[in-house]
Amino acid sequence: MLAHGMDTDETLAHRAAAGDSHAFAELIERHYARIYRFTLRVLGDAEEAAEVAQDVCVMLPAKLARFRGDCGFTSWLYRVVVNAAHDARRRMSSRRRNEALHAELEMLRRAGETARVRQLAWLRQALDALPEDLRATAILVCDEGLRHAAAGEILGVSEATVSWRMHELRKRLRAMAAAEEEAVP
Repeated sequence: MLAHGMDTDETLAHRAAAGDSHAFAELIERHYARIYRFTLRVLGDAEEAAEVAQDVCVMLPAKLARFRGDCGFTSWLYRVVVNAAHDARRRMSSRRRNEALHAELEMLRRAGETARVRQLAWLRQALDALPEDLRATAILVCDEGLRHAAAGEILGVSEATVSWRMHELRKRLRAMAAAEEEAVP
């Protein structure tokens, strides 16, 4: 074994998995910049990259228990970071879609006062016609501004289910609006 501070990443990973906090701290010190740089390149957003890099560091102790050493630690770490970055990208994409939906709703709110009242009444009526699961999801995400993960936790469903519900909500609202436009002579 190498002298302390000279241990291989693999040795440090096994020690960290066994609960050695000094080994874990050394791994983080060696690899944090790499984790951050990679997430920054994938996400293109420094703030989001820093958040994902921190998330990786927080979840790494639990993940180290599954490090078998059949590949180099750096390769294994990249797989962990790639998965975290892709998850974050999906969340960012979902958040952008929600922001777009919120912007659409906001445009309705800013319309002329008479049109605004009429449109909000239509939206409320349309939401009331939707199943409870879609309505509750819309309220948490659009009105309360919660992220899909938080809304999913509250509703007892996965983040992916919340994303699907928001997609379904937009689809149904557009269909309702289109049906009403066709009905108007």
